[in-house]
Amino acid sequence: MDDNYLQLIEFISEKSGISKEEIERRVEAKQLKLAGLISKSGAAQIIAAELNISFEKQTIKISQIVPGMRKINLIGKIINLFPIRNYNRNGRSGRIASFVLADDTSNVRVVLWDENHIDLIVNGKIKNGDVVEITNASVRNNEVHLTSFSDIKVSEKNIDNVVTKKVIKKKDIINFFQNDLVSTRAFIVQIFEPRFFEVCPECGKKVSELKECLEHGRVIPEQRAILNLVIDDGTDSIRAVMFTEQLEKIFGNEIKNPDIFTLKKEELLGKEVIVSGQVRKNSVFNNKEFVVSDIEEVDVDKLIKELESNI
Repeated sequence: MDDNYLQLIEFISEKSGISKEEIERRVEAKQLKLAGLISKSGAAQIIAAELNISFEKQTIKISQIVPGMRKINLIGKIINLFPIRNYNRNGRSGRIASFVLADDTSNVRVVLWDENHIDLIVNGKIKNGDVVEITNASVRNNEVHLTSFSDIKVSEKNIDNVVTKKVIKKKDIINFFQNDLVSTRAFIVQIFEPRFFEVCPECGKKVSELKECLEHGRVIPEQRAILNLVIDDGTDSIRAVMFTEQLEKIFGNEIKNPDIFTLKKEELLGKEVIVSGQVRKNSVFNNKEFVVSDIEEVDVDKLIKELESNI
């Protein structure tokens, strides 16, 4: 089940005094009333509003963030401050700043659009390692965004133990959102022919037909492969993308061998696997796709133990 959803149910239960079981019952009833057109997390946010629970009045943990939240308040430590970038889009130009904020439950990318907020970073008033308080922020594409209506300031509170690693959450495909770092148990239902391309051995960027890299000139390129497949977990399906590192776990160095590929393809089709990776937007087809970082067979014994521990 979606960890974000479970955190949200726990939060609503804590603030309302209503049992988690009752809140989940109300969520299911709300989904049924809306003919399944809303996710469980979305239904839970409606239930929270009906119970007069306002995220505007609460400081929440990063692990409790759910896509679509508005006017949220956070406290965390800046663990990675990125360089400020200039942008020019649709006739509008300006600067954009971002950093990774962490607390004792998770971490998230924070994006700053307001010039006054960005000046705090430029002038060194907010820096890497600072604990900051953020108010009136919103969640878009699994990132926390601050506008001119938001506020950010250095906090007097100390946060010692923070989660610095990327947090991969278990989710159903139907609950995948852009930029999600997730894992899911699903069946491979379609596999396409692999495509091959050459990259610069120094920077990993694609080289021209003349074996030239824009940055390193003429090089002896390395060959890379990309494979598209479709996975389905019963809630939805999504197109997944696998690159050379993951493909070598399955095919070894034989992915270019058509006979080996055909045999492996027949073996994989219909197979249940656990895949981990990141959800991103495919700019060509304007839809979501899943970039696989790891793939493994389902360990039945391990799965049984996990199910037993949840009973």
